[in-house]
Amino acid sequence: MSAPISVVLITKNAAALLEKCLQSCAFADEIVVVDSGSSDETVAIASAYKARVIHQEWLGFGPQKQFAVSQASHDWVLCLDADEWLSEKLRNEIKALLNNPQQLSTIGAWRFARSNKFMGRFLKFGEGYPDYSLRLFDRRRARWSDDLVHEYVHSQGEVGTLRGDLMHESGEDIALYLSKQNRYTTLQAENLYQRGKKAGSAKLLFSPLLRFVKFYLLRQGFRDGLPGLVHISIGCFNSYIKYAKLIELHRHADSQHALAIAVDNHRQAE
Repeated sequence: MSAPISVVLITKNAAALLEKCLQSCAFADEIVVVDSGSSDETVAIASAYKARVIHQEWLGFGPQKQFAVSQASHDWVLCLDADEWLSEKLRNEIKALLNNPQQLSTIGAWRFARSNKFMGRFLKFGEGYPDYSLRLFDRRRARWSDDLVHEYVHSQGEVGTLRGDLMHESGEDIALYLSKQNRYTTLQAENLYQRGKKAGSAKLLFSPLLRFVKFYLLRQGFRDGLPGLVHISIGCFNSYIKYAKLIELHRHADSQHALAIAVDNHRQAE
């Protein structure tokens, strides 16, 4: 007997790509869509595919995804983004896994490679692949982190690996992609600041360089042609900007602290 599964998604204005995602996971026993206020046809498309749509104001990526998981009717959940879809190979592997109770009882979380489309090409090397993502899990044994960005799944036990690819087709042009990366680097810098992390000139200079060597040379990002080069170059720039923003946060905090001390000393002098 096949284990029941809920597919859960978080959405906002995802109409352009949502249908392809929902088509690829139509085998699920339930589809739950947690929407944070779409003004396009997202909710109508989800409803047409018999998804259960729940409105939830934005909580941040990790908390929003965990909220979606908590709304599922079944303990086995498959978490997807609206711009992702299951390849035929991955879909068949998941269906076979759900019919294997021994594997499900032994391993409570499964990951698979994600192939990211960039500048019209699904990347197969460098930073864009395999980009392993843990998305299929028993919610009694795993959960999403509380990170507001770059969230991930905590698993209590062994993690299995499926061989099929999750296809990521954002449909973004470079301008929109850069806009999103700007928001991400701000959130990353704020997260590092809250954890007491600091950065200096060495981080600014060497972090992008090491990233380029790792992904473009060692992981052969050059084999993805021009899209691979542009993708990795943006990643290196993101690393630089993240630490620049972190330095700015510390300098602003230091200035505020110095001002507070000056005001306090002035009051004492009076």
